[in-house]
Amino acid sequence: MKFELHINPDFEEALCANVHSRSDFTEQLEQLVMAYNGTDSITAYADGEMKVIGFNEVACVTVLDGKSFVIDTHGRRYKIRYKLYEVAKLLPSSFIKINKSTIANQKQIECFKAAFSGSVNVVFKSGYTDYVSRRCFAEIKKELRK
Repeated sequence: MKFELHINPDFEEALCANVHSRSDFTEQLEQLVMAYNGTDSITAYADGEMKVIGFNEVACVTVLDGKSFVIDTHGRRYKIRYKLYEVAKLLPSSFIKINKSTIANQKQIECFKAAFSGSVNVVFKSGYTDYVSRRCFAEIKKELRK
């Protein structure tokens, strides 16, 4: 297989792949390319500072007390100036909704734990935990079975 990358800010962005046949790899590549919206970070605020956080550093985006926050891979909380539905449009396909107020990065999920009450919690690699709604858990199970 041969790979070429040409960077020229004067040209319109386009991606062309020549393959012998469709495969799981080509499907994943197409989804990745089509999901990319030109940005891979979000501006966040904490302690009077502004920080640009890459989507790969985001464990989840959540709403707490009516305000939107990014929880990073170290468990630190940053305020963002977006509504949850606005952030959802920016995030890549590796982010999934786990309840009505949280979108999680699948790559940062450590495990799902059943609670004594019958509910399910998600534990992130950073140690941060959140609950998973029954409706969202059913969707997550469907996705994981694929």
